[in-house]
Amino acid sequence: MRIGELARRTGTTPKALRLYEARGLLGAVARAGSYRQYGEADVARVQLIRQALALGLRLAELDGLDALHTAQGWERMAALLARRRAAVARERQRLQALDRQLAALEAELHACDARAAPVLPLPQACAAVAAPRA
Repeated sequence: MRIGELARRTGTTPKALRLYEARGLLGAVARAGSYRQYGEADVARVQLIRQALALGLRLAELDGLDALHTAQGWERMAALLARRRAAVARERQRLQALDRQLAALEAELHACDARAAPVLPLPQACAAVAAPRA
């Protein structure tokens, strides 16, 4: 199949496929005259690249993907995925801490008297609302 068909089948563009080829992610691409010729293995490889990108990996991290058929290639990919999972776990912790802060702020807002909402930092605003009026 030619580059346009590969692009259509994998949901990418010919330009992206040329980039993957230039980076060595597709290995040696067969040619018939001046046309690139791709097979089912290339479809699988491009789908793997697209999946890796969708999971937040960068193209630079995928260098050496053409060696995936070797034990070292699989070990490298496994290590790459483990690093990405660790980064996701760190981000999840950061987002959970942010969610706790937002929940605390929301609780403070609900505790304040809505009819007197001074433009002050929130703890001061709540103290001003709680203070007796003269």
